[in-house]
Amino acid sequence: MKHLKKGRKFGRVRNQRKALMKGLVEALVLNEKIKTTEAKAKELRPFVEKLITKSKTKDLTTRRYLDARLPFKSAKKLYDEIGPKYIDRAGGYTRIIKLPPRMGDGAKMAIIELIK
Repeated sequence: MKHLKKGRKFGRVRNQRKALMKGLVEALVLNEKIKTTEAKAKELRPFVEKLITKSKTKDLTTRRYLDARLPFKSAKKLYDEIGPKYIDRAGGYTRIIKLPPRMGDGAKMAIIELIK
């Protein structure tokens, strides 16, 4: 039974799932809009929103927190550009738009983007 089991596994082991999420977060932060499967987008949303909420505070602890979890370029953009942009917003920084299924395997697709 799957009682009290949280999160999707995506047919990967733990370190591969972490690497997948890190790559998706990096792409979303740098491009501000990515196309991926619906399940990955739904799993990515809380991860990104927590990082954006964290990046709204300007201190050394936040900078180190972001640098530990993201590559330098995306952590810098999150801290310098994206965090201040959402300073007055209390959550809900991303939007998921559903798309038609992918032709190859019929996977449900979605666009996840940062709200302007």
